[in-house]
Amino acid sequence: MLLILPAFIIFSCEQPYTPPDFNTEPQIVIEGYLEAGQGAGIPYVLVTKSLPFLTEISPGDFDILFVSNAVVAVSSDGKKVPLTQLCLNQLPEELKKQAAIALGLNPNNITANICAYVDLLQQIKPQIGKTYDLEVLVDGKTITASTTIPNYVGLDSFRWTDLPGEPNDTLAQLLVTINDPPGKNYYRYFTAQGDESLIPPFTSVTDDVFFDGKEFEFPLTKAERRGGDFDPNSFGYYTRGDSVTIKWCTIDKAHFDFWNTRDNGANSGGPFSSYIRVKTNINGGLGIWGGYAVGVTKLYCPEK
Repeated sequence: MLLILPAFIIFSCEQPYTPPDFNTEPQIVIEGYLEAGQGAGIPYVLVTKSLPFLTEISPGDFDILFVSNAVVAVSSDGKKVPLTQLCLNQLPEELKKQAAIALGLNPNNITANICAYVDLLQQIKPQIGKTYDLEVLVDGKTITASTTIPNYVGLDSFRWTDLPGEPNDTLAQLLVTINDPPGKNYYRYFTAQGDESLIPPFTSVTDDVFFDGKEFEFPLTKAERRGGDFDPNSFGYYTRGDSVTIKWCTIDKAHFDFWNTRDNGANSGGPFSSYIRVKTNINGGLGIWGGYAVGVTKLYCPEK
């Protein structure tokens, strides 16, 4: 009876949910960034179309999702700069790999002909404290967004420590210190080891709710690729004797809200998980137009 009663209560209170329409019209999805600071990349925007939730896709389907007839421009301080469309298949193999790295892709595993709108002539000079407006004209629609590049708050110190628990001669933990200024601040980071490209961890953003205005030390976990082999004994730790790159970024609240909801949605699962709607700052579409204040640090993880 102790087992049957809770089950009866759960199922009797359960209300079936039927989505209103799975076959809605595709929406325009924007993913664009601009960066200011040491190690900043060039501004770029990806324009794609959404798919219905219950859709089976294959690697070959990605090509048709990219929008190639858009007019994309970035404005700031009264100056409007048009972006140029550039597709990976138009580039020589070596430039193709460099472009993939700039877009945050694995250069050794490119299957789709990804097209991006980029500032080829480098007319945009992203600056900290500035606001940048995005305008995308596609299929007779005007899609807009706005972002700011906040003041940069960098990491002050780095130190390597042994892993908690049993001794390990091949792995190390990275501890970092930040002096967080008073007021609300938002952060995101990427890591790379050896010749790997920079990638974000599964939970890539944080605010300063626990350390506002304080000096704070915390472990900075190594980012792992989704879909890779999972080893709980090495997950989040760095290999001794190898180089490490840390890209630490300050972002505004709208940018933080996007990644915070996106990461939580991607990391949740199972029959009892909650549905999370990813927040967007795109008017007339979905996605993110985000500014980064960045700093890149090169480290060496010492051998034991």
